[in-house]
Amino acid sequence: MHRENTKVISIGKHVIGGGNPVLIQSMTNTKTEDIKATVEQILQLEEAGCEIIRCAAPTMEAALALGEIKKYIHIPLVADIHFDYRLAIAAMEAGADKIRINPGNIGAKERVKAVVDTAKERNIPIRVGVNSGSLEKEILEKYNGVTAEGIVESALDKVAMIEEFGYDNIVISIKSTNVPMTIKAHELIAEKTRYPLHIGITESGISRVGIIKSSVGIGCLLNKGIGDTIRVSLTDDPVREVETAKVILQTLGLRKGGIEVISCPTCGRTKIDLIGLANQVSDLVKEYEYDIKVAVMGCAVNGPGEAKEADLGIAGGDGVGLIFKKGEILRKVPEEQLLMELKKELDSYEIS
Repeated sequence: MHRENTKVISIGKHVIGGGNPVLIQSMTNTKTEDIKATVEQILQLEEAGCEIIRCAAPTMEAALALGEIKKYIHIPLVADIHFDYRLAIAAMEAGADKIRINPGNIGAKERVKAVVDTAKERNIPIRVGVNSGSLEKEILEKYNGVTAEGIVESALDKVAMIEEFGYDNIVISIKSTNVPMTIKAHELIAEKTRYPLHIGITESGISRVGIIKSSVGIGCLLNKGIGDTIRVSLTDDPVREVETAKVILQTLGLRKGGIEVISCPTCGRTKIDLIGLANQVSDLVKEYEYDIKVAVMGCAVNGPGEAKEADLGIAGGDGVGLIFKKGEILRKVPEEQLLMELKKELDSYEIS
């Protein structure tokens, strides 16, 4: 099912599905019981662009802390629950805007029903989460190991269980550490359901590797029209997850706003610290909300030509540099003034 046609689900004051914007999620790595630390991290994530936040609730203290945390944040709060159905109920009663469960590890159907009944009373969406490491023994035997087909069957079985209890306020999440398997599983499940899909690559790894795996997997799915909300999972500061997710969405044209920095690779013609300059520009443009491209080029001769599609740009030379706009050179400045001159152009930039 293309994201334009998936079921619309409300999560707090936000909505996903039905062609609404693909929203960015992340997860705190603080102890949820530490309300101060958790709130501080969520506020940092909000500033970075996070739109839905998930907190682990492994204890009753953590589940109850969600109510206090919610008082100080501005985005929907999702409770991540495993094993104990009572934690899911307590989290919803505390004010969680959504819960994430795997009905397979909650226990007997009566316990799952108790969770669903509470969600139904409060109209709280349930994210049904299944990944390649949580498949049931019978599924593994049926498909001779972990497969995309097995992941999909397991997820749809869990969805059917919730539907049996008369509830369809559901988001589906199926993930694998294997990128091709994740892509295939989502292609299969998109043909079988109208529920919105939360997509990502689970346990993708440390920052460098995780960013690449997540960008390939999430990017491929989004480009096929699959996926209503995303989480980039990294073994890193959660802010990096949000920053990566924003770039993925911007690259695919699914998110507007914010300056895109393009820069050339270094080569033998480069006579400036292009890497350092590009990083400085990337930090500088965070202050602006323009939906434009800014180029950072290492060659004063070819820079404006190669980056003529950029709205603004700088190109370094041998001690001097160029400021250019849409391929036209504005002026030549000393190399050490490039960043300052670019800031002047940004401060006075007018959207045509």
